[in-house]
Amino acid sequence: MSSLDQPLILGIETSCDETGVGLVRGCELLGDEVASSVDQHARFGGVVPEVASRAHLEAMTPTVRRALDSAGVKLADVDAIAVTAGPGLAGALLVGVSAAKAYAMALGKPLYGVNHLVGHVAVDQLEHGPLPKPAIALLVSGGHTSLLLMRDLATDVQSLGDTVDDAAGEAYDKVARLLNLPYPGGPPIDRAAREGDARAIRFPRGKWGDGTYDFSFSGLKTAVARWVEDTVRDGREVPVNDIAAGFQESVVDVLTRKAVDACLEHGVEHLVISGGVAANSRLRALAEQRCAEAGINLRVPRPRLCTDNGAMIAALGAEVVAAGLPPSSLNLATDTSLPVDRPLAA
Repeated sequence: MSSLDQPLILGIETSCDETGVGLVRGCELLGDEVASSVDQHARFGGVVPEVASRAHLEAMTPTVRRALDSAGVKLADVDAIAVTAGPGLAGALLVGVSAAKAYAMALGKPLYGVNHLVGHVAVDQLEHGPLPKPAIALLVSGGHTSLLLMRDLATDVQSLGDTVDDAAGEAYDKVARLLNLPYPGGPPIDRAAREGDARAIRFPRGKWGDGTYDFSFSGLKTAVARWVEDTVRDGREVPVNDIAAGFQESVVDVLTRKAVDACLEHGVEHLVISGGVAANSRLRALAEQRCAEAGINLRVPRPRLCTDNGAMIAALGAEVVAAGLPPSSLNLATDTSLPVDRPLAA
């Protein structure tokens, strides 16, 4: 079946602070527009839910229009609407789901409430083609750090491990604040780390060697805080670049080791790394090195597709439609803690 024979899916993402709208046919990305409210949250050092919800309300219609224009299609051409039903911020999710219901009702098209986390994995198909079955996915974002066994994107997703406290992206934001670096913390720490020595300070590797595929970064954050406090108390200059490099090395060391181990244990030859932290240069480099050594095929989307976007929701919607799953009801409810093993919400 050619891409022109496949349904056109409109995807809407509003789980946090980005209003994303994407248009996808099969594995072909036609349009991808994002309106971010990150600048409105920067002075608070984190996302303010009410601010995010209001920003989604203001951005929704213009972002849909831009996505349609960039794809060269009309709203009437859309065959189905996919929207993030969870997990995410309650108010932010409500804006997206309400908009999706309105579009679905106005167009007389089916509505699919899908899982934000699985969407982060599905988006890789827009760059590298259909995902091999099975595959292991390492999902690393601001609110989630998970290892997943993907037997089928639409119907069979199994959690192997998750974060027990701070997610990796959350730890980046908190450590950036300790080092007086801007919010969000991922990009500035990545840049600072390139100028530092990752061997100068060895920070702890949380839950490494504990026999699970769970993650913990709260203790690492605390170790960095104590190191900074001790340095300041001693009247010494805080070596920001070295701390950033040591912190980052601790994070990516654990992430990549557990991901490769999961592939080897389950006999899976394909690893996908996705989510906002997947844009990190050191994570990508170390994962490539360790996967090559272990004979594992690595797939990582380009950085723009790693962060929250509507394309990933449209991509998962396309998989759900192709699997023949029933559409969601117009009574679809949001679920702030939608489990990852449910690609399609009730």
